[in-house]
This record gives sequence, structure tokens and C-alpha cells, in this order.
Amino acid sequence: MRRHIISLLLENESGALSRVAGLFSARGYNIESLTVAPTNDATLSRMTIVTVGTEAIIEQINKQLNKLIDVVKVVDLTEGEHIERELVMLKIEATDAECKQFQQTLTEHGADIVDESSNGCVAELLGNSEKIDAFITALDPFTITEVVRSGVSGIYRGDKRLAI
Repeated sequence: MRRHIISLLLENESGALSRVAGLFSARGYNIESLTVAPTNDATLSRMTIVTVGTEAIIEQINKQLNKLIDVVKVVDLTEGEHIERELVMLKIEATDAECKQFQQTLTEHGADIVDESSNGCVAELLGNSEKIDAFITALDPFTITEVVRSGVSGIYRGDKRLAI
């Protein structure tokens, strides 16, 4: 079982996301993260799905995705050199004394504070999933009251691209 980042172009129409998610649900495949947004072509959206499976399962997922009428093109980014990023925002409950220790942890991980209040703050970090996971683990000594993760977005490195 290996983690895969599947990226696809699909028609930017009502119900397209639902049909893709339904395909995963109907076959019992899990979606670890899902991001979708319009592209520079207003008629197309780009969807990035992170899932785990054997090579045979991923091949089956790709074949099934290609059969959906809304799907224009499917690629498995993990088959080539790619860049992946995810955004996390965390709300921390902290006293003034804890804030100094918190600042040290933020600096070590390259995170920023985006909001502060009298009893805590909100920090953000951009990076790959491993970097985000390490950051959250490093915050174990603090009281995390809320976590929001964007899900993975990915793109090929170099000249290779997802296009029709």
C-alpha cells in the first residue's frame, strides 16, 4: 500500500465533484484529502485526490475515473517528479509564558502567527504533508483547540504538465 496523489481535470459543472467522490465511495476507496478549484480555463476544474492503495487498486481507480463523463484527463503525480504543498492553520491556547516557547517552535518549523488574542493565537504553515505532520507533533506540549488543513495540491516539476 502506497500513498498516491491523483490529479485530474474535469468539467467545471454542477455535480462533477459528487460523481468523482461517489466513485470512490461506491468502490470502498478512501480519500485522504481532496482539493478542487477552477483553472485558468473557466470551463475546467483541477481536482487533487490523495489516496492509499496497491498499484492494482490505483490502476483501477484511474481507469474508473477516466470513464466518468466529466473527467477530461487523469494523472498520478506520484509517478513523476512533483511538488506538493498543503496549508495548515492551528489555533493554540497559550499563556504569555507559553507564547515564548510557542514562538520558538514556530521559528524552528518556519511557521507564522496570523492572529493573536489574550488567550492564544493562530499559526499557519505551508509545506508537504510530512512537514505539516511534524509541526503538529511538535505542538504536543501546547493546547491545540482547532486544526484546519487545506489538503494536498500538487504539480509536476519541470516541463511536464497536466493539460488537454
